[in-house]
Amino acid sequence: MSNEPSSPRSNASFARKPSWLRRPLPQGPAFTRTQSLLRDLRCNTVCDGANCPNRMECYQRGVAAFLILGRVCTRNCAFCKISPGAPEPVDPQEPDRVAQAAARLGLGHVVVTSVSRDDLPDGGAGHFAAVLGALRRTLAASTLEVLIPDFGGDAASLQTVLDARPDVLNHNLETVPELYAAIRPRAVYARSLALLERAKKNAAPGLTKSGLMLGLGETPQQIRRVLADLAAVGCDIVTIGQYLAPSARHAPIDRYVTPEEFDAWAAYGATLGIPRMHCAPLVRSSYNAGLFV
Repeated sequence: MSNEPSSPRSNASFARKPSWLRRPLPQGPAFTRTQSLLRDLRCNTVCDGANCPNRMECYQRGVAAFLILGRVCTRNCAFCKISPGAPEPVDPQEPDRVAQAAARLGLGHVVVTSVSRDDLPDGGAGHFAAVLGALRRTLAASTLEVLIPDFGGDAASLQTVLDARPDVLNHNLETVPELYAAIRPRAVYARSLALLERAKKNAAPGLTKSGLMLGLGETPQQIRRVLADLAAVGCDIVTIGQYLAPSARHAPIDRYVTPEEFDAWAAYGATLGIPRMHCAPLVRSSYNAGLFV
């Protein structure tokens, strides 16, 4: 197809990031106010936990994406900055604190994600439902989005979250299946895709969403396959952004993808029938998430 992207491979061990990945430092007191509010209410955010490049901009706007179920993950993905290890106890007061923080920030769209909790019988699904319930009671007019782990493929855990009526059910595929062994060793591509398909069938009228990172060594053919898979399971929203290695211990960056290529992937996804494609170098799952609901 004429708008089908190409992805030349190259080693991205550059001394400096390209200009399109540089972000200005925050200015004004709003950034500090957001940070202080979250600290005072003991709310974790994926903005901090994953070292999101958009954190300064979002905090300056009084926006944050909440990270529940602790700050330690039971998995050890090669792309993620969140620390693996022994999980923290589940805090039964966390749902109310998250709801209070979202209300004080005045969020019209609230994004909640979590670490993976393979130690819990339901993978943390009940806690997600409790957070959604607290948010519904506190912010009845706001839309709610959850970015969930795969719950080990357990359909009952997924249904627990769906029964709490999120407006958007997000589960990221993250990368192409050929790279799962190296990048997501405890995840299963088919299992994640099946989760999205099941959510689509059981979450009406809610939206389903998924996301990918580019720059891990994937090929254009592999990306096309993933987008076709997402279209086939009826995914409503797809985000694609640039992978940025959190440290030298994480998976290296294979290449920096240009803004023009991201535009081409957005156009390609649209040709497959995906209703909302959000693709740019600094796009992340929760970045400007409310614009796509």
